[in-house]
Amino acid sequence: MSAEPILADVPWLTSGGTARVLELLNADGEEARVVGGAVRNALLGLVPGDIDIATTARPDEVVRRAKAAGIKSVPTGIDHGTVTLVIDSQPYEVTTLREDTETFGRKAKVAFGRDWVKDAERRDFTMNGLSVDATGVVYDYVGGVADARARRVRFIGDPDQRIAEDFLRILRFFRIHAAFGAGMPDRDGYLACIRGRAGLASLSAERLRMEMLKLLVAHGASAAVLAMAEGGLLQALTGGVAYTGPLAAMIAIERELGLPASSTRRLAALTVAVTEDAKRVATRLRLSNAETKALDSMGHRWWRLTTKDEADARRLLYRLGADSYHDRVLLGWARAGGDVGSSRWRALAELPQRWTAPKFPLRAADFIARGVAEGPALGHVLTLAEDAWLAADFPLEEAALASIADQAAARISRDERT
Repeated sequence: MSAEPILADVPWLTSGGTARVLELLNADGEEARVVGGAVRNALLGLVPGDIDIATTARPDEVVRRAKAAGIKSVPTGIDHGTVTLVIDSQPYEVTTLREDTETFGRKAKVAFGRDWVKDAERRDFTMNGLSVDATGVVYDYVGGVADARARRVRFIGDPDQRIAEDFLRILRFFRIHAAFGAGMPDRDGYLACIRGRAGLASLSAERLRMEMLKLLVAHGASAAVLAMAEGGLLQALTGGVAYTGPLAAMIAIERELGLPASSTRRLAALTVAVTEDAKRVATRLRLSNAETKALDSMGHRWWRLTTKDEADARRLLYRLGADSYHDRVLLGWARAGGDVGSSRWRALAELPQRWTAPKFPLRAADFIARGVAEGPALGHVLTLAEDAWLAADFPLEEAALASIADQAAARISRDERT
């Protein structure tokens, strides 16, 4: 075990809510430390993300001390020893040190304890098994400091055993590697993931979705997903063919255009070639209604974009709206090869920045004045007129609009007569 005062100057540790929680729990024979990802991120010079705290104090004692100090406490996972303290609207998960007595995913049975070594050894990866006290001393019982500095994601102990405890650790292995690792995945961990891949079928769709969407927006997502595909791990997640080439292209396009990483766009690039794929993936990962709708829209005849000129693109932008249009263009671009130097695809993608679709200027009153009765015929004539207006490239001149309205009304009259 090593203990080094290497994080003494980290602001979030020595002031604010974190310092207040540590001070609250470091008294009367109890001890508290920040654990897990925040420590790893601090070693790597990254923002801490969620700040989790472990303590020797039992949950009821944590609640008692919080109440005495006027701090709100929420029993978010009290059966497993977790109480969330809220300071200035910032949540801090506080968990009593524990040992697994039976391990089967999130339903593992735990016993509370006071042993920091055993608490570290029950975690997943060495870089997540670190803890730091209020003075900045980092405690490393599992070799996590060296692994973090080398950006090496390595299971604590026997990889097969750790995976068998919770098969979601397979996805977490690739997600943590994509976010914080470098080079090829750790060989022992990678092979253990392949051996345990059948266990992915036992996981809930909600847990798979959460990890998969996080993985897709990580910096090293493309290489990590490719490694998963080569290990035969994607079939269990997508339920169908996975397209690693379009995913890599989508990531390159986002970066070329200066766009934030989009988990939905990247999932579409990886899994959706036609709208049926969108429905399958949405069911497999239990996507939200908004995510499902976005995948379905992106997958709808995206290949037609390969031959569209700007006039066609304006009509599509009008029909879809800026966000859906943009996502479909990017999927088409990625599936067409993803050449980031393509001026044509860039022009299509940037169309919403250059042009805003006008509102359809004709109204029901324009057709009632031309003798069209209210009812189904009125809705039909409005649709005909809007289609003609789009085909004429959005004219706004009164003469052009009157001509469109006259022709649509005349067509309705002919249809009614026949």
